[in-house]
Amino acid sequence: MADDDLILETRSGAVATVVLNRPERMNALNESGWRRLREVMQGLSANESLRCVVVRGAGGTFAAGADIAEFERERATVEAATRYGAIEYAGVMAVAECVHPTVALIEGACVGGGLEIASACDLRICGPSSRFGVPINRLGLTMSVPELAFFLRVVGRNAALEILLEGQVFGADRAYDLGLVTRVVADEEVEAEAYRTADRVAAGAPLVNRWHKRFIRRMDDPAPLTPEEEAEGYAAFGTEDFRIGYRAFLARRRPRFEGR
Repeated sequence: MADDDLILETRSGAVATVVLNRPERMNALNESGWRRLREVMQGLSANESLRCVVVRGAGGTFAAGADIAEFERERATVEAATRYGAIEYAGVMAVAECVHPTVALIEGACVGGGLEIASACDLRICGPSSRFGVPINRLGLTMSVPELAFFLRVVGRNAALEILLEGQVFGADRAYDLGLVTRVVADEEVEAEAYRTADRVAAGAPLVNRWHKRFIRRMDDPAPLTPEEEAEGYAAFGTEDFRIGYRAFLARRRPRFEGR
């Protein structure tokens, strides 16, 4: 399988789909896969014609994370693990930092690094049969500090401790209780609901969606807002999409945003 085949990317209008495509390994990513994930997500982020990105796995499984079969070869020493970990983290962060809203379409297993990828998405849709967890204490290894900082922002301290210290693989209801998933629907509805969600996102003003993503990420930083950052909260009023939006509201018709 060529490196490009590890992460597939397709488009339908303003919605792009990224497929983790290694079903023979439950979509566990190797080094090439993590590099390709970063490359694909950064390319999509730079494409201003897009309005939403769906991330999913091939073969009815989201992802089992990193490929443990590679550990003896790629992570046999502290130095090698440090190098590899930086590549994996860069792939996850490329998902988290995508300027477009992202939706994780979760089927089957979503564990380890796969759960990190899903958590990096803005919205997560799964079915009752999906399974979640980060059972790395059973492998005798830790989540790196940068990964842990990211994970804490997503699920919070208490949930992170439960997930990491107990090392359990748990179901969709518990994942919903912990805030790991946005919505649980019937298994046969997961794909349709994920794309309905993406279509609803894509129907909104794209600049506004990108601003809201960025504003919320900025709230993770405790530093006071600069005057420029405070002013940016009103920049939408200078866009054509604002004029399209409020005029459509007054005329009681659906707006068709242009992204400018």
